[in-house]
Amino acid sequence: MGAEARQNRPHLSRILMGKIIATMNMTLDGYCDHTSMIADEEIHRHYTELIQNAEALLYGRITYQLMEDFWPALVENPCGDTSMDEFAVAIDDVRKIVFSRTLDGVTWRNSELRKEIVRDELLEMKRHADRDIFVGSPSAIIAISNLGLVDQYQIGLQPTIAGKGLALFGNINKRVDLQLTGTKTFACGALVLYYQTCKS
Repeated sequence: MGAEARQNRPHLSRILMGKIIATMNMTLDGYCDHTSMIADEEIHRHYTELIQNAEALLYGRITYQLMEDFWPALVENPCGDTSMDEFAVAIDDVRKIVFSRTLDGVTWRNSELRKEIVRDELLEMKRHADRDIFVGSPSAIIAISNLGLVDQYQIGLQPTIAGKGLALFGNINKRVDLQLTGTKTFACGALVLYYQTCKS
């Protein structure tokens, strides 16, 4: 291969670099209380596949502890619902990073604790990832969005009007322009909207 061909060849690290993707379910009126969400077999399978292809999942403390209190027990004692049991195994296997200043440690398998979200650390993680990194809790989505590091939003829009709750995007500190790149519809009426961030 000549020098010119080598110069024009994409560097392997650019091919392998993952994206940072914010993924969250919310009600039609913009709230993300997990008790208001539909989580049927089809939706569980969707998120199982997502997790199986993830480099890592990023959480804030509250969402992480909700997960930690439920899914590891299901791995030890499956409930018999195949879609839930497979999701439990997938989330148990994947690398999980929780950002918290108050936790002293984490015990869930494949989990690690970091005290704060640091822009340069996330960029370094992204550079070395060959798969996508998913941000899966409201606090982490807001913090990483405010750093301008989210490449894509995958918003699961649920067919529910909650009327109250935690507003997913209530603390965004600047405008984020997005381009719709795809949709996925579920039989229960839920819809996943895929938005690419418009980089300035």
